[in-house]
Amino acid sequence: MDQKKTDRLDTLLTGLSPFVVAFSGGLDSSYLVYHTSRLNNIRFIAVTIRTPYMPAREINEAIEFAAAHGINHKIIDISFPEAIRHNPQNRCYLCKKLLFSHLVEFARENGFKHIIDGTNSDDTREYRPGLRALKEMEVRSPLAEAGLTKKEIRELCLNAGLKIWDKPAMACLLTRIPYDTEITPGIIKMVEEAEDLLLEKGYPGARVRAHSDIARIELLPGYSEKIICDPQKNSIIEGLKKIGFRYISLDLEGYRTGSMNTELK
Repeated sequence: MDQKKTDRLDTLLTGLSPFVVAFSGGLDSSYLVYHTSRLNNIRFIAVTIRTPYMPAREINEAIEFAAAHGINHKIIDISFPEAIRHNPQNRCYLCKKLLFSHLVEFARENGFKHIIDGTNSDDTREYRPGLRALKEMEVRSPLAEAGLTKKEIRELCLNAGLKIWDKPAMACLLTRIPYDTEITPGIIKMVEEAEDLLLEKGYPGARVRAHSDIARIELLPGYSEKIICDPQKNSIIEGLKKIGFRYISLDLEGYRTGSMNTELK
């Protein structure tokens, strides 16, 4: 671990105070709010935007993490934005614009100078159109600016004794649905329940991509072999069908970020 990177992070955070942290409850933003809370003379608040397409489990974990570490935390509830109702190909960009507009308003009304988020340096090398929206809104990303990678953030969490150090990534549920598909409360509920079921059965980080009534399951390395021989396999299939899926498929390529992006023009 390069100490210069954490020193750089401290310098950035001190210079940006007072600020709002966009706190999703994921690994990166959790480490960011934890680390910030350990610094002196910084005024900040962690704000979580709760939408119908964010996993309830992630929101609950954000609430629990903030409470456990004495972090000032606020939840802002918003309804489903109609601009992304049909999951357009620029959904991520539109979504970030919409969500962070609420943070901009909150910051202005409560005397905070800046908004920061948990983007890390790895994220800047992937296809993430939402980052363009953040740049346009002058949202800062101290972890990325300090050069911290996902692996290094996990290491920092482990060294700090944080149980979240090996927490799988958890993107919004809209990433499980093909582009140009109408988003209904029913399909969001099916995806969330399916992934919760797989987690309960011992498959952390599983993704259930919903293609109409077909569940395409992506699993982390090593878990595809496990589920094929799992004595619980039939109960998993039955559970997914009870949720509403007619066909259950296992993606042999396994989990990879942005697998729905292959259909982008």
